[in-house]
Parts: sequence; C-alpha cells; structure tokens
Amino acid sequence: MSSFLSDLRHAVRVLTGNPGFTTVAVGALALGIGANAAIFSVVNAVLLAPLPYPNSDRIMRIERGFKGSDGGGGSVSIPKYMAWKKANQTFAAMALYDFSGPGMNLGSGDRPQQIRGIHVSSEYFQVFGVTPSFGRTFLAEEDQPNRGKAAVLSNDLWRTRFGSNPSLVGNPILLGGDPYTVVGILPASFHSDPPADVFIPMQADPESTNQGHYLLAAGLLKPGATLDSAKANMAVAGEQFRGANPKWMDKSETVSVIPLRDAVVGDVRLALLILVGAVGFVLLIACANVANLLLARAAGRQREIAIRTAIGASRGDLIRQLLTESVLLSAIGGVLGLLIGAWSVPLLLAVSPGDLPRINAEDHVSSAISALDWHVLAFTSAIALLTGVLFGLLPALRISKLDVNSVLKEASGRSGTGLRHNRMRSVLVAAEMALAVILVVGAGLMIRTFAGLRSVQPGFDPRGVITMQTSLSGGRYDSTANAANMIRQVVDRIEALPGVRAAAASVAVPVDSLGLDLPFNIEGRPPEKGSLYNGDELWRFGSPHYFSALRVPLLKGRVFDQRDTGNSARVLIVNEAFAKKYWPKGDPIGQRITIGKGLGPQFEDPAREIVGIMGDIRENGLKRGEQPVMYVPQSQITDGLTKLANSVIPLSWIVQTAGDQSSLSAAIQHEIQSVDSQLAASKIRTMDQVISDSTARQNFNMLLLTIFAGLALLLAAIGIYGLMSYTVEQRTQEIGIRMALGASRGDMLQLVVRQGMLLTGIGVVIGLAASFGLNRLLADLLFGVKATDPITYAAVAAILVSVALLATYIPARRATRIDPLVALRYE
Repeated sequence: MSSFLSDLRHAVRVLTGNPGFTTVAVGALALGIGANAAIFSVVNAVLLAPLPYPNSDRIMRIERGFKGSDGGGGSVSIPKYMAWKKANQTFAAMALYDFSGPGMNLGSGDRPQQIRGIHVSSEYFQVFGVTPSFGRTFLAEEDQPNRGKAAVLSNDLWRTRFGSNPSLVGNPILLGGDPYTVVGILPASFHSDPPADVFIPMQADPESTNQGHYLLAAGLLKPGATLDSAKANMAVAGEQFRGANPKWMDKSETVSVIPLRDAVVGDVRLALLILVGAVGFVLLIACANVANLLLARAAGRQREIAIRTAIGASRGDLIRQLLTESVLLSAIGGVLGLLIGAWSVPLLLAVSPGDLPRINAEDHVSSAISALDWHVLAFTSAIALLTGVLFGLLPALRISKLDVNSVLKEASGRSGTGLRHNRMRSVLVAAEMALAVILVVGAGLMIRTFAGLRSVQPGFDPRGVITMQTSLSGGRYDSTANAANMIRQVVDRIEALPGVRAAAASVAVPVDSLGLDLPFNIEGRPPEKGSLYNGDELWRFGSPHYFSALRVPLLKGRVFDQRDTGNSARVLIVNEAFAKKYWPKGDPIGQRITIGKGLGPQFEDPAREIVGIMGDIRENGLKRGEQPVMYVPQSQITDGLTKLANSVIPLSWIVQTAGDQSSLSAAIQHEIQSVDSQLAASKIRTMDQVISDSTARQNFNMLLLTIFAGLALLLAAIGIYGLMSYTVEQRTQEIGIRMALGASRGDMLQLVVRQGMLLTGIGVVIGLAASFGLNRLLADLLFGVKATDPITYAAVAAILVSVALLATYIPARRATRIDPLVALRYE
C-alpha cells in the first residue's frame, strides 16, 4: 500500500508539473469516455435493463414465425392463440392483447378525454405479474364473449381523472358512451406494454373462425421451464393446428417464442450496437492519441528513468509507476467523461426519434434513463480503468527497457529519439487514421441515406395537409352505415370551412407504416398450386375525397365518390404497382376481385370491380418503395370489419388546407365534435410531420455517426499533427545539416510532408479495406446507397487525405524556417 501511495503522489506531481500535457490528454479521454457513457446509457435502457415486471426474464412473446426468416410475424389470430393455449404445457399463464389500442373516449359532455385503452384476456395481469392496489382484475367468466362490461384502470388515470378516489371500484365510468364497471385499480409501479390507461376484457370467442392476425400473445414460463422447452411445446402446438387447419397455416409458417424484451427492442438493436462500435472507435483513437503523447513525453524522461534504474528501481517498479500515472490520467478523464455523458444524455434524448423502444415510443413502456445509473457508473469506471492500462502499458513497457549506460553517457535527454524510435508512434497514427476512415465512411453512407430519403417522392403532396385521429370504439359506430353517415356529416362540415380544400377519413395515414394486408382472388384466374389466393397485398379503406385531399394523381378510370354506398355495386381502386404486378401486359379496369374470403365472417366480402388506377403512395414508409395497394370505399366494407377496425385502431382524418394550419386545426376539431361531442381528436400532426417522423430513426443514426466521425477525424488530425511536430523537433539537427549541405526549403517541406502522407496513405488504405467489410453491417439501415458505394469511399479518402495534408503541412512549414546555424547548436 505504501508503494502505491508513493507512486500515486509521484504521479500527481508529474501530471501537475506538466499542465499542457495533462490538459490535452485528459480532454481527449474525457471526450471518448463521455461519448461512450452517453451511448451506453441509451443501450442500457433499451437493450440491457430488464423489463419492469416481476420475473421479466420468464415472459415470452408467442407469435408466428417463418422458416428462413429471422423475424416473426408479430401479430396472431384468435384461432391460433386458442390452439396454442390448449396445447400449452410450459407456460404458467398465457395472454392475448391488443398491439396498440384504438383509443377510448372517457366521460361525456362537451370535452371528452381520449385515453389509451387496450383489450386483454383474463390472464394478462398474471403474465405481467401485477396485483391491483384496489379491487381485482378480470375473472375468467368476464372474459367470455358478451359477458358484460368491466374495466381496470391504471394508477395514473385513477389519480389524474378521479382524484385517487378508492370508492370508484364497483362504480361505472363512461367509455365511448357506454358504462363500464371499474373492478380494479393497478399500482403506480405497473407500466403496461403497450402503455394503457384502461384495460377491458378481450372476450375472444374460443370457437372463433376469424383468421385475421391483429393481436399479440405473451406467456409466463413455469418455474423450471426454459425457452427451448417452450419452443418445442409451441412447435408441437403449431403442427397440431396445421394438421387441423392446413389452409390457414402453410408449410413455411411456424410458431416463434422469443423473450419479450427482444420482441420489444425489435430492429433497433442493430443500430444501437453500431453506435456502440462507433463510440468504441472514438475511444480507441483517443487512447492512441494519449499513448502517442506518453511516448513523446517518455523521450524527455529517459534520464529520469535511467537514474531511477541506476539507484535500484526494478523494471516492475518503473512499469507500476508509469501505469499509475496512466490510470490517474484515465480516472480524471473518466470523471470528466461521466459529467460530459450526464450532460449529453438529455441532448441525446432531445434529438432521438419518437419511436425508440423503451425510451420514447408511444407503443412501448418507457424506462428512466440517466448517465448516473449505477450500471452506467460501473461501465464508465471499467472503461476508464481499461483505457488507462491500454494507452499506458505500451509506453511503460517501451521506456522501462532502455539502455541505462548509453542514456547516462549522453549529454542530454534527447538520446535515441530519432526516426527509429518514432516507429511505434507512426503505427499508432496510422491506426488512428484507419479507425477514422471507418467512421467517416459509415457517416457518409448515412448522409447519403438521409439525402436519398429527402429526395423520395411519397406519391402525394403533403403541403397544407393536417391529420388527426378519433376513436370510434364503444359500439355506436360498429355498423358501417352509422360510421359512413357520421363521416359524411363531418366531412361536409369541415369542407365548408374557409381555407379547406378537401377532407376525408381513412383507416390510416400514408407512410405511417400500418401493415394492414388482406389476401384476394382474381375472378377467372385460378391460384397457383398449393395456394388459396392469387395474392396478399396492402389494404386500405377511405371515404370520398381521400385521393383529392392528398392530391394523388388518377392514372385511369375514376375515384370514389358519393355514388359508392353500401347499396351500390362494390368497387375497388388499385395503385399502379398493383396493376403492373398482376396485369403486367393487360388492363385491370373492369376486372373483379374478391378480398378476404374464408378469413372469417368479418371478412366475407362480395366480388369488387376495379374502377380506377391511382399513382403509387408509399403507404408503409418511404424506405419500402412502391408496394401494391387495394383501396375500397369506407361505406362498402362489412359491418364485421368496421367493428373490428374500431376495436383495434383509431379512425384517421386527412384535411387539405390553403390557410393557417394551426387555426384550422382547432376549427376542424370543433366541427368533428359538432357532429358527435364524444369524438375527441388526438395525434394532431401536419403531413410534413408524419413524413419527418417516419424517417426520424435514420436521421438520428446519421446525426450521431456524423458527430462521432467528426470527433474521430479531429482526433486523428491532432494525432498526425502531433507526430509530425514532434518529428520536426527531434530532427532539428538533421534538418539543419541537410540545409547546410545545400538542401532547399522545398526539399525539407517535401521530406516532412512525404512522411506524414505515407502514414496517412497506409491508414486510409487499411481503413477503406476494413470499411468494405464492416460497413456491410449498415446495409439494413441504408436507403438509396449500397454499403460498398464507391463515390462515398472516394470522397472519404479525399477528405481524410486533405485533412492529413493540412495537419502535416503546418509542422512541415515550420521545418523550412529552421536556421542551420541555430539547428547545429540545438540539443
């Protein structure tokens, strides 16, 4: 201990005696460690922290899987869930619930409150390990079809809307205009996924034939049961269902069981891991910079080390002392890095996309995130210690084995500090350049992706368009005629407003990534062998003026109008991609299609005639390209589909305006409530905001990678500048001799620049080769550009060479100004 304290005191004296060196080294480390702490805070909250439920490691998502695919089908149908539950042997409880509630209108009067509500089966609360603070959860009999209306409230809704009144249990509340008896209040510690304010019984029919996949399923493993045993059990259940229902489960479909945390995180895992790798590279570059500083400083300490060796210090003593200095540097850098990380986390969250799971996604439970979490503190401490050893060990080993006799015989401490001894520093600088190339190439590809997404035409004109949602749950609009009548009245009132050009209702807003698809058959065209349908494509319903509100071009035929009612001939409009796919050389106008036949009574729809072809709208996001889409009039869908849609998703409104959108938004909401005071509007956005939200995650990735690449480029430039400055200083006598013998200033400039650019060239070549392999990991995050894009690689190489040339030129110019007479006397 006394030796350690002595080493520590000496380290403090050394570092305080060299404030310039200490400031630069600590600053580089603080930036690298701070960036790592900030990103790890997000990674910890999203990927590592357990879900906020008891036994969360035993909660599994059960869903459709497909052979040859890493992902699952996500949603499930009621018949499949019932079959899995019947064959269950490994789950203590299984639950069926909505993937995202439709929203529910709470209360009555002029200003109802739209709250988040989901349907859940009776074992939902057992799966997620929650016991109510007051009352109870649903009884099994309450979860049977048509068994009354019960509700369980979240603690937040109970406190904010009902004043924490414990006598609320047993009394009714109005949801969607219907009375529901409150049977329980959940504790404040419970946060459901997806988030909900109120829970009502699923009441799924065990004998249902509805084959639509629009629900989620989860299960709690029995004590001692494993993920593998659950997979085996559900695989058997899947085969049993296939045997009984071969037409509803093809040969490629399986049953997938995955930890709920993995299902919640989804496709964001890859992007976060790439960002972790990026900040790791930044830290490595910072370490290489500090190691270079230590190597340079070690040259001036050779006599000190030689004297300490001569008076009895062992090599181990010297290494321990030098490592103590390095670890002290990294500890100071770690503390400052943690402060930088704590300061950066709020900024990181401010620019993060609104759909980051477990942080700010509307359809996932959120986690608290802080750079002062003990996991983050432990991580920061670990990387601070690791970096201290990493950048300190090499200089310590190198200087501790010097030749004591030769050093002590020299007249100055500059012995042995020529080009040969700069070799290791040159290797470190080349490594910095290589790492910087990898990061800048990654950032370049993401910038190209950002530019590509900005240039994509969504297939409609978003200018002046306002969107919002209203919940139709509750039963009053479960018939298509009632819903169509309400929509017609609302649209008429909205279109009468000054500044409104067109208005319509739809099942979804374009580019909002609602994966709603249905299978279909084309009249007179038999399906391929082994298939029930001719195809399965995106399906949307909308009211008249839907296409005019979005200014989508009509390519052929006609659009929906007031003639298309529940009593008129059934019609259908397809987009250009649909027409090209199914009639590549023909004309689809006049062809007849039957949609969803056999999926269940809700989907039983008569044949429809194609009456129009529209331009392609990117319904499922800008990255998805032009997908085939079928559009049907809202007034012509079945009552069963209307009821199903109302129970699962809210109705969307799309309004094309020519005036001030903020003032018109309030007027539009007023007109909706003039028709029905129970219809509260929510999620009010302009279409420009909708498009921006759809690309927010790619923009976030691009922004962070660009910041990290900029840091890497700066640190690499500092590294090569430092090396060349040190080289010029160490070779002052050599340069003076060369100039005394007739070398020109241009020759000296070329000598120094050549050395710097040689290192740059080696680093750039290695970095480009590494990028070619590593940046393939970015492939799933890119759009409009390949991971091996030659233009990006060439541009990055040019940028790195230019920056390195500037960093090399400055010390090279200094070399040309050396006075030979002064240089010959230089020690």
